[in-house]
Amino acid sequence: QVKVVESGGGTVQPGGSLRLSCVASGRTGSSSAMGWFRQAPGKERDFVAAISGNGESTAYADSVKGRFTISKDNAKNTVYLQMNSLKPEDTAVYYCAARRYLLVTVTIQGYDFWGQGTQVTVSS
Repeated sequence: QVKVVESGGGTVQPGGSLRLSCVASGRTGSSSAMGWFRQAPGKERDFVAAISGNGESTAYADSVKGRFTISKDNAKNTVYLQMNSLKPEDTAVYYCAARRYLLVTVTIQGYDFWGQGTQVTVSS
């Protein structure tokens, strides 16, 4: 079994920055692709960013391109989401997910293990 734990959420003013962290422990190994999704109140869970197991391939939702950066430290089994130029519409619960495979996917169904989520609120 794999445990996924996010951290780093909080409240920030528009234009500010936050960095989310996610640790995946258990039988994933360093070759697992990982992703970030988010869910705002009353809305579906949406893809945000993903990174391949070796960290060489990434994918981003159009809404966050140029503002968010995903990175991976395989030695620590940790993935990061650096979020800059935050907007009120970025407010959501952010979920980290891990999959059994190396390659990136942007679909919810492609991930096997999920964290409990961390709240990000962008408000003045």
